[in-house]
Amino acid sequence: MLPLVFSATLLGCNAPSKEKVEKRAPASAQALQAVLPYFDQGWAMNKLWEDGLAEVATYDAERVIYKKKRAFEYTMITVKEEFNQEFNVKTDDYKRNDLFPVMKINQFCSIPADQYPYHYLTSLFFRRDQPVALYKMTTSSQEWCGNTFKSLIDDGVNFEMWYHSYWDGEGSNSRDLRRDVFLEDALPYTLRSLKFDQKPAFDLTVLDLQQTNRAKPPVYYQAHLTTAKAPADKLNPAAWRVTVQLAPDKENTYLFATEYPNLLLRQTTWDGRTLQLKAQRRYAYWPK
Repeated sequence: MLPLVFSATLLGCNAPSKEKVEKRAPASAQALQAVLPYFDQGWAMNKLWEDGLAEVATYDAERVIYKKKRAFEYTMITVKEEFNQEFNVKTDDYKRNDLFPVMKINQFCSIPADQYPYHYLTSLFFRRDQPVALYKMTTSSQEWCGNTFKSLIDDGVNFEMWYHSYWDGEGSNSRDLRRDVFLEDALPYTLRSLKFDQKPAFDLTVLDLQQTNRAKPPVYYQAHLTTAKAPADKLNPAAWRVTVQLAPDKENTYLFATEYPNLLLRQTTWDGRTLQLKAQRRYAYWPK
């Protein structure tokens, strides 16, 4: 499931100043090198993603808002796209000489609440041959109080985040984030590329959930991941269970299908978010 809401606030005529980040990571191309052997770097190179269609997975979801559990539908879209380097977005011109393939994962939900609905859309991008290292992320929330928007780009040294929030004390600004991290938002995609048969277990650093309506300083968890077989139950077939222990009292669990493309079947998180797969299809959702 997903987090809370966002909003946008504009600064005046002065350009925003970058926040000073404590413990700025000595980021490099080898930032995640220690954990890469646990993942199949060619996971997204499968011909499945060449059919021009998107994988659209729909989940029954729950999330706690205003101390009440809310039920809603959550959609996750995974598709291959061609980016161009000039604008760093999906290209309209496939004859350009600066194209490179990415995997896009869109996460969308509209959550009904007593006062008004909450809306979230997160777009995660990974280079097709790099399922672990995030390349780009944008995430936004909209509700009656306002909008919040955050973007995160790999600048080659650190992740650079720009944010626009309607919350006092946040406003519009930027900050550098560590690059040697897994995003909690991206785990439903990244963990699909684990070498499940090896039942990997390792330490990792996880950046806390960014699909929220806040732009607070980041929280980094020194987490531990374990993998095990999960027997079939009333809702899911036999699967791979991946547990990410973020802290002693904070555990996230993910169930993945045993067969490629290892679709996320179920997710439960320490803060009360849940996802349970109810439908999946390959679909051309964009109009021509």
